[in-house]
Amino acid sequence: MRLPQEIIRHKRDGHDLAPAEIAGFIAGLTDGRVTEGQAAAFAMAVFFRGLSLDERVALTRAMTESGTVLAWDLPGPALDKHSSGGVGDTVSLVLAPMVAACGGYVPMISGRGLGHTGGTLDKLASIPGYDVAPDLTRFRQVVREAGCAIIGQTADLAPADRRLYAIRDVTGTVESLDLITASILSKKLAAGLDGLVMDVKTGSGAFMTSLDEARALATSIVTVAKGAGLNTVALVTDMDAPLASAAGNAVEVAYAIDYLTGRRREPAFHAVTLALAAEMLVLGGLAGDVAQATRRLEATLADGRAAEAFSRMVRALGGPADLVERPDRHLPRAPVVRTVLPTEQGHVAGVATRALGLAVIALGGGRTRPQDGIDPAVGLTNLPRPGDPVGPDRPLAVVHAASETAADAAEAAVRAAYRIGAQGREPRPAVIERIG
Repeated sequence: MRLPQEIIRHKRDGHDLAPAEIAGFIAGLTDGRVTEGQAAAFAMAVFFRGLSLDERVALTRAMTESGTVLAWDLPGPALDKHSSGGVGDTVSLVLAPMVAACGGYVPMISGRGLGHTGGTLDKLASIPGYDVAPDLTRFRQVVREAGCAIIGQTADLAPADRRLYAIRDVTGTVESLDLITASILSKKLAAGLDGLVMDVKTGSGAFMTSLDEARALATSIVTVAKGAGLNTVALVTDMDAPLASAAGNAVEVAYAIDYLTGRRREPAFHAVTLALAAEMLVLGGLAGDVAQATRRLEATLADGRAAEAFSRMVRALGGPADLVERPDRHLPRAPVVRTVLPTEQGHVAGVATRALGLAVIALGGGRTRPQDGIDPAVGLTNLPRPGDPVGPDRPLAVVHAASETAADAAEAAVRAAYRIGAQGREPRPAVIERIG
């Protein structure tokens, strides 16, 4: 096999890599023979040169097989959903218990924040006691007993992806379609799923800002997944504004609890959640069609079964038994809370959504280096969407910060991110199209 540096050079110069070369490089990444610098150089070569379909499949398989591949023996289907990343994308926290309440089992292996986007794992880590990295025995037990478990990658599952994921986050290679495809699917294939629904975001807060890019990623994931034997559907959804009105970690957990308990169900967030969860039920044979699946899901919200499934998952993974009933008692709160009012009354005409995600990172709610810690309490809430009115009684945001200085910077970022007009533009549909 070629030396790692020769593999990098070969791809840098635009040549296809053989499956054995890709497998050898990923094996070296797993056992330490490939350095962090070499992994970063490989990621950059792939970013600029791209991978063929065969290379993409080979990279996905190599990363999957770098660790344990789970097999399930459950009374129902093992199903999952994954998002390509966005701002205020809290869907996983509510979707998993909704599907569990309908008879599905959701072994969700999630990642930390990547680039300007929030990470599901970081959100759950803001819950006191919640174990985001249980061993596989406990993971299996929680999935069986609670119906869902959202955890991070353990040392056993796709370890090569875990290492490359952290490197991509800080080397400007996050947006590579090839690396996104392999990263997502290696974790999902390792989880031993019966069906996967992919949420590919497009817009100013997505990695794939154009609709054509989003379609390309969705098609790549569906094609590679089906080639690997995993039945997959993708939805392209809107990320021209934060999906939820909260962006951060603890603030998004609080938002999820409000959604599950019915205190707050914002239309765009609700539409995306139902669409993704309904596709999961259909893939798993738990509903005959999307309409029937949607009715079943709405029933779990109305009668409290989805909220109870969330509580079971949190309790089983070490979190507070009364988190749903008393979130204010347990979730961390920032010492500085500041309302940002617009300088003029009007409607939201546009949002630089990526800038809002970067503002959360600057507050301490995300990372600029893999080893950075996160302040779980900071973030933004009360974020309006395109078309929403703003004025003296409707802010641009509420900033949750660790200091007045940090709040000043976040306020400036929020003001710069929003464009206000006399009339707001009509927002795009929350769910744009289906691929698969």
